[in-house]
Amino acid sequence: MTTAPAAPAVLPDGTAGASPYQSYVYAYPHKTAYRELPDRPPLRELWAGESQHALSLYLHIPFCEVRCGFCNLFTRIGGPDGLTTAYLDALDRQAGAVRAALDEGAGFALAAFGGGTPTYLSAAELERLCDIAEHRMGADLRAIPLSVEASPATATADRLAVLAERGTTRLSLGVQSFIDAEARSAVRPQKRAEVEAALGRIRDAGFPVLNIDLIYGIDGQTEASWLRSLDAALAWRPEELYLYPLYVRPLTGLARRGEAESPAQWDTRRLALYRAGRDHLLALGYEQVSMRMFRRAAAPQAGVSEYACQTDGMVGLGCGARSYTSRLHYSFDYAVDATEVRRIIDDYVATPAFDHAVVGRAMTPPEARRRHLVQSLLQAEGLALADYRERFASTPAEDFPAEFAAFAARGWLTEDAHGAATGPADRADRLRLSPEGLAHSDAVGPMLFSPEVRALMAEYEAK
Repeated sequence: MTTAPAAPAVLPDGTAGASPYQSYVYAYPHKTAYRELPDRPPLRELWAGESQHALSLYLHIPFCEVRCGFCNLFTRIGGPDGLTTAYLDALDRQAGAVRAALDEGAGFALAAFGGGTPTYLSAAELERLCDIAEHRMGADLRAIPLSVEASPATATADRLAVLAERGTTRLSLGVQSFIDAEARSAVRPQKRAEVEAALGRIRDAGFPVLNIDLIYGIDGQTEASWLRSLDAALAWRPEELYLYPLYVRPLTGLARRGEAESPAQWDTRRLALYRAGRDHLLALGYEQVSMRMFRRAAAPQAGVSEYACQTDGMVGLGCGARSYTSRLHYSFDYAVDATEVRRIIDDYVATPAFDHAVVGRAMTPPEARRRHLVQSLLQAEGLALADYRERFASTPAEDFPAEFAAFAARGWLTEDAHGAATGPADRADRLRLSPEGLAHSDAVGPMLFSPEVRALMAEYEAK
């Protein structure tokens, strides 16, 4: 689950505003900073000279059976007969064009199907989706980590059987809450009994890694109900859990319902719920990987995370997917409004050839430094200083003195990271956020945005 943030609030000193929930930053720069590419560069030119021996592959399915009140993903609810077939036809055409632009020896190290809801597709359509990844793109899905997103209503036995047989290593289920009243409050029409039945089918299918997504900050949610929901998830011994703070974004269902509490009260409640959930999981033997991600100790790792699939060398297929080379990030148009989403999907389906990049943003060396920090610092293990020096011939303290001074002043860095950020580099080998810094990851990330990206995000008109 991702959000499309508004441009982060910025104080006169250039740092982000006081709220710990500026925006969910899982990739940099955000898609709202992309613009139409006037030269529409050919894909073959974009990928020439890029490292291609261990690419990431992402296939985007922009369909869901319902739209949750908090959702601002690029997704369409249902569709006329034949649309999913036409979409897969277009995906197949795009895969052929992209594969032709890659080197003959290009290989894939991991793959993911996201959306929308990939399991909106029928079992036969999921077979075809896997065939596109394998036969068109050359990704051996049984030999590399494959992560797939699902919803309770679409996690049917026949669909799960296809995914298990084709090599899925990680199945991620969007639950959000096991409390029916909270699900209704988040405008997510589901019953706990349906969720439990879906989890039973998923465990029966035998996926090595089960991830469950939960949300905190829902209207009416208390610490007691939050922990009850968390314990209901833990009863299934998931290898991974993602704990997401609720965001209310423009053009979503919740945005039209108004606010039940002040922003400051909501921030305080979300932080308290985060800390309660974090401490509960740590006490039960889960390891914290990032602000959102927790992994059960000694559980197998699927190899696909929100950051692993956002690195350079990312090939995205589908009208909501992004691709990353070292020089350009590119995609198609983006929208949240249902009419606009339908238009973009219809345009994608009607596209005869996919030989050029349409929308994107060039990656300059300064932006590459910011991207590296976002991808590394927001992880619990932090940023390896030696890797940074090898890649950029500098240190984060040299490149971002104001940002790291602000982090240190707020107590968001560990003591060894503080020493590395402000003194000799040999005082620590990694830069790490403190527990409080991790809690404020959604403020740390936006503080690393460049002024240019902030301006582009502020100019973006939601549609």
